[in-house]
Amino acid sequence: MAQITAADVKKLREMTGAGMMDCKKALTETDGDMDAAVDFLRKKGLAAASKKAGRVAAEGVVAAVASGNVGVMVEVNAETDFTSKNEKFTGFVNRLVELALAGQPADLAALKTMPMDDGAAEEALAQLIATIGENMNIRRYEKVGVDSGVVSAYVHAGGKIGVLVGIEGEPDEALTSFARGVAMHVAAANPQYISREDVPAEAVEREKAVLSERAAASGKPEHIIEKIVAGQLNKFYSEVCLLEQDYVLDTDQTVGKALEQVQKGARIVAMKRFQLGEGIEKEETDFAAEVAAQLHG
Repeated sequence: MAQITAADVKKLREMTGAGMMDCKKALTETDGDMDAAVDFLRKKGLAAASKKAGRVAAEGVVAAVASGNVGVMVEVNAETDFTSKNEKFTGFVNRLVELALAGQPADLAALKTMPMDDGAAEEALAQLIATIGENMNIRRYEKVGVDSGVVSAYVHAGGKIGVLVGIEGEPDEALTSFARGVAMHVAAANPQYISREDVPAEAVEREKAVLSERAAASGKPEHIIEKIVAGQLNKFYSEVCLLEQDYVLDTDQTVGKALEQVQKGARIVAMKRFQLGEGIEKEETDFAAEVAAQLHG
């Protein structure tokens, strides 16, 4: 029997939004298997399907820029929101992302070693750390390029969310404008995949298993259950796939249908989204103590 810790319960709560004791029971029933515990809660109707881990925020800025058929995005973290608004910090981040756009480094390691000021970018950051007196980190970097088409960059809420979208097609004003709209949509709707073909088979099977067990509990005949599951699976795709989501700038049609109207044959081929601090845990001593008390009380 696996030992269930306060940290396990806390993580499951963040993933599902379920209550503390429900999370403890789910982990106990599944011998500490986190994925199985999520499914256990969903089958009981106690968890939201779209909740994800890593929602604890860290401070800093996400910056994204694009030009023509290429775009880049970086996340630079700091310890406090006060520093996130510091002109020296934001100035560094803006220079870094423009440097990345000009040089198009292959990965994060290459970005950190690109020339900046009198040394490399990571050395310039070290100087900034010494000046401001707060720890900072160039955490993530993404590049999106298309052979023929447009790339759009969008930053929301002053650097809390950044998005890159790449569309293959004939580059023109209409497609450029649409790409910008799709980037805004991705920031708001947070799709996990571009199309249903991109959803991993194991994720689909897992969803089917949850839906089937939930439908079976209704006591309806098997042929009715199959139809219910098929309908709910389509709803699942419409929630997680960009092309099947209702377009936030025109909710009467999906993103895929809107793209067809803008340019026949154009394809969304890339989608990257950074949310500031996702996946970074901050210490929450009081909450952990509360959970521990519930577990051992």
